[in-house]
Amino acid sequence: MKKIIITLFVAAAIAVSCKNEEKQSSEKQPELKELKSENTSGEVLLKGEFIYTEEASVLKGNDFIYGVELNDKAKELAQQVESYKREDYDMVPVILKAKVKNNPSEEGWDKIIEIKNIVKVSEPTSEPAIKVKGE
Repeated sequence: MKKIIITLFVAAAIAVSCKNEEKQSSEKQPELKELKSENTSGEVLLKGEFIYTEEASVLKGNDFIYGVELNDKAKELAQQVESYKREDYDMVPVILKAKVKNNPSEEGWDKIIEIKNIVKVSEPTSEPAIKVKGE
């Protein structure tokens, strides 16, 4: 009888410790999301991955994708991001203050952002893409 009680107690302890471990590992992952710190001018703090091409630029987070208005600030950000890119289409983590607006054009994303301030540009954390070359 004692063996059964001790076995159940050990199994319960292991189950509880596994649940705590899962919570801690998910907290350590960097979040790419829209941070809700809105001020009176309608600007929000956005954290995500940025990519720029001549045709378009995009800011992608865990729960959003915004097109980026191609203005002087977007071009300035593209220059800063260039030094961190390993490949032409690498996405680079950034933190921006921007104004989120509805897209006036029917093409592209429903919402676009107008960059007001570049807060931080970081080095990409993922490994470079593996290229497979055929014959």
